[in-house]
Amino acid sequence: MNIVITILIGALVGWIASLIVKSPGGFLVDLLVGIIGAVIAGWLVGKGALSGGFDFMSIVWSLLGAVVLLLIVKLIGRAARRA
Repeated sequence: MNIVITILIGALVGWIASLIVKSPGGFLVDLLVGIIGAVIAGWLVGKGALSGGFDFMSIVWSLLGAVVLLLIVKLIGRAARRA
């Protein structure tokens, strides 16, 4: 059940992050960025959607991780287009 909640939170967090960064990634990219962002934030802070706990701060940290990850992906994509 924890993985289903993580996927749902990841999709929501990824979607919100894509709105913040203004990235037209689509649902699948939003889902992946949200889940990976949640995992990274959970690992760095110890409070992510995968850490077993679910509260407001886990969503905030997951969102922060997803936004940072999405910004990094945008920068890499921009650099690849220039090369």
